[in-house]
Amino acid sequence: MAYLVGMENMDYQQEQALKAPEAAIVEETSVSLPDELIEAVQEAIDDEDQHRAYTLLDAMSPPDVANLLDKIDGADRKQLIDWFGENFTSDMFLYLSDNVIRHIFSDMNPIEVARIIADMDTDDAMELLEQLDEDFRVEVVKKLSKKLRMHVEEGFTFPEDSAGRMMSREVAVVPEFWTVGKTLDYARMARNDLPDQFFDIFIVDPGYRVVGEVPLDALVKAQRSTKVADIARREIFKIPVTMDQEEVAHLFRRDVILAAPVVDDGERLIGVITIDDIVDVIDEEAEEDVLKLGGVSETDIYSAIFSTVRSRFSWLAINLVTAILASVCISFFDEALEKVVALAILMPIVTGMGGNAGTQAMTVAVRAIATKELSGANALRVIGKECLVGNINGILFAILMGGLTMFWFHSVVLGVVIGIAMLVNLTVACFAGVSIPLFLDRVRIDPALASTVFLTTVTDIVGFVVFLSLGTMLLI
Repeated sequence: MAYLVGMENMDYQQEQALKAPEAAIVEETSVSLPDELIEAVQEAIDDEDQHRAYTLLDAMSPPDVANLLDKIDGADRKQLIDWFGENFTSDMFLYLSDNVIRHIFSDMNPIEVARIIADMDTDDAMELLEQLDEDFRVEVVKKLSKKLRMHVEEGFTFPEDSAGRMMSREVAVVPEFWTVGKTLDYARMARNDLPDQFFDIFIVDPGYRVVGEVPLDALVKAQRSTKVADIARREIFKIPVTMDQEEVAHLFRRDVILAAPVVDDGERLIGVITIDDIVDVIDEEAEEDVLKLGGVSETDIYSAIFSTVRSRFSWLAINLVTAILASVCISFFDEALEKVVALAILMPIVTGMGGNAGTQAMTVAVRAIATKELSGANALRVIGKECLVGNINGILFAILMGGLTMFWFHSVVLGVVIGIAMLVNLTVACFAGVSIPLFLDRVRIDPALASTVFLTTVTDIVGFVVFLSLGTMLLI
């Protein structure tokens, strides 16, 4: 059995009879776990049919098992862990959401968690250990092998979200005087000490400083008598152990790197980062930016209700303050609103359009800043472009909404008022959508986290003030 082991007492024919229909369910999809399969597992749990539940799980890949555990409720998840916890492969845990990992590990003792982590590379072990409370993590680390314990303890001395936290300590290394033949023989003999997956063999000097790297394709194509130093690439990217993971991801993406050595302050090799680690980082950073734009610090779809309420309350409180500020601006025009009810009816259109236009510009700007596509060097050009885009859209929607307003309220002046307000607000919104993230980035504030509040405030206040001021002057 590929993904679960055990259950030796199951009758073979019974197992095959059960497995056939369930396997067919899994084969129907190649991307996500079908709801029918999740429901089948839940029915097996409700019926306390351990054999059927086992057969269903055995037909799944580790990511599918993780997807299942993410989606079912806590009671059903605990039942599957009680039945098959010792049979799950270690890599399955790497696909679980952070909250579900914490829930599962909270029901385990340190020895059980250490058993899951024991066979992992150090980067994967670090990823799981980071989800644990500090006191519990210390107890788990004590149960690890001496070598792995030493590596993870050192890993936690490095800054959070740094190269030192994400690197693997298992590295393929040879001295520069070795030949290709000796290197290949060594790789075959020491395969248990090498990383599970690697793309390059690094060449080091006697001080363990990286002097070159040999891609595996170059190694297998060369003659056995050739020295590895003669086929090595000398221009390599060395990652400082304290470099932020987002900077590392940018470097990999920009220069199309498959693997890069991580070095300490003395330029000595201490680990390696590979492209599979970078894919995870890119996903994490993109997810983080999207969540921050909505005022959420982390994905909370699997969090407890009160934990979710607590995490969102502070952001909503900030938005309440900005909404009150906008309402104060409106209160200055209460007489105009009493006399011309149409102003109150049309007001949300002006601010809503400005907010949407600004959000479009802001989203593009925040992502461009994160990927290093937008900086001080091209800021003025990008701001100018967005202002022009906002101006053109403002003209188009001013004509459209102005004409509609004239037809709706039979007032040419009111149509002119909303048209001018629309033009001004869309232009200002696009300007603010780019300039606010740039300013926040310049003052070392995360643009993804803070841009939305400032942008909403700007578009609301500008929209209200311009529209109501013009209405007051021209209609009253």
